[in-house]
Amino acid sequence: MGDSMSSHEWTAGGAGAERVGAPAAVTLPGHGPTRRVMAQEDDCPRVPTSFEDLGVGAKFFEQLVLKTLFTRGASTGDQLSMYLRVPFWLLDDLLLNFQRQQLAHTPSSVGMGRKGYTYELTTDGRHRARDILETDPYVGATPVPLESYSYWVERQSVRGSHIGPDEVREGFSHLVLDDRTIDLLGPAINSARSVFLWGDAGNGKTTISEAVVNIYGDFIYIPLAVYADGQVIQLYDPVIHEGVDMQARVSTKDDALVAPPPDYDRRWVRIKRPMVLVGGELTLDQLELKFDINRGAFQAPPHMKANGGVFVIDDFGRQQVPARDLLNRWMVPLDRGVDYLTFTSGRRATIPFACVVIFATNLDPDDLVEEAFLRRIRYKIEIGSPEREQLAEIFKRQCERRGIEYRPEAVDWLYSHYYDRLGIEPRSCHPVDIIADLQDLAAYLSRQPELTKEMLGQACDSYFMGLVQKGGKTISVYGNNQAGN
Repeated sequence: MGDSMSSHEWTAGGAGAERVGAPAAVTLPGHGPTRRVMAQEDDCPRVPTSFEDLGVGAKFFEQLVLKTLFTRGASTGDQLSMYLRVPFWLLDDLLLNFQRQQLAHTPSSVGMGRKGYTYELTTDGRHRARDILETDPYVGATPVPLESYSYWVERQSVRGSHIGPDEVREGFSHLVLDDRTIDLLGPAINSARSVFLWGDAGNGKTTISEAVVNIYGDFIYIPLAVYADGQVIQLYDPVIHEGVDMQARVSTKDDALVAPPPDYDRRWVRIKRPMVLVGGELTLDQLELKFDINRGAFQAPPHMKANGGVFVIDDFGRQQVPARDLLNRWMVPLDRGVDYLTFTSGRRATIPFACVVIFATNLDPDDLVEEAFLRRIRYKIEIGSPEREQLAEIFKRQCERRGIEYRPEAVDWLYSHYYDRLGIEPRSCHPVDIIADLQDLAAYLSRQPELTKEMLGQACDSYFMGLVQKGGKTISVYGNNQAGN
């Protein structure tokens, strides 16, 4: 901002600053200096009580306020406070200094005190802000220093928490799984280590992965943005991160009129533990920092957004890069609990890697990677096809969920006319899909959905590709069995 603003005796936080919201704590051996013991009452990032608590440096903060006034136009003190996510008293002296330097003025007021003043840049202020934006285009919530983010990632990690058999069974109660599968999944979930789920497509690997994050339960705090080495990393993603209270919303200019008083640092949001799923579209390039010119900040890669939750690599082995290369990329994070991300300047930041990684594939693990690589994935669990009793239970639950009368003989008919007769392997997804197709058929015919042989047969013919090759002859199961033979 220039020497004219150096009159404020503010100390920049920088890399050596104290953690925001993290008072006295002792360093323990573990994954670097961020592994600490917290007092029990320190369960959320505290509201800053000094400028040093912001941890981003005076110059950065001053320039951020100028850029905000330039891009958003005239704003009240309350609106600036909400948008920058900091208490107004941290802004008051700075805004007064802008007025003294004739960088800003207060053309009007909409309330009591300086919080109600409307602040607007002067011509000199707009010129100053425009010059700053050319080299630093970030405008948004005040970021949290990397050291503070790393501390809270470790503080909220699922590792070290105990997940017992009762919690695991309850977490999977909406699924139909055999006892052996649950008993294998339990220790893996409790350890919070990497897991390899494999088996035929359609048997619930992805659904199981999605259920794991709910077993860990509760919520965590994440910052909207992280400040590292003078750069901003945009972390909060509304598509991925589900807020659990009003503060989880990114503030707008009018939020000051409706937002409740904060009980924690508003630069953070309280969210459900995240579940991030990537599939066959994943490339190595997507696992690195990418500068978003529209936001003026680097976008956090998916595994950073998954910290505190679960990161699922679905269809592993079908990505555009070899499975070996992907495992090589995660070798250090899986072993050490940290990742090294590089900015476009060439400088690197050490980012915590504290998510449960689940690799899901329908390919044979031995065909994907070498044994040495598989050893790094601690738990390898096969998700097999359902037994007849399990398939019937899934069928029953789907009927109940959709308001259709369940008839056990419908499952018997399904086995005799499709699974047994045509050699089709049952899959856990079949009841879900077949019942959905049956409902579509009933809606088309303007009838109530029922498990009649006619409706079920037509839905199955469509679902199982209708025309089935058998003995060199093309047959239609439903077409040959309209009488239910």
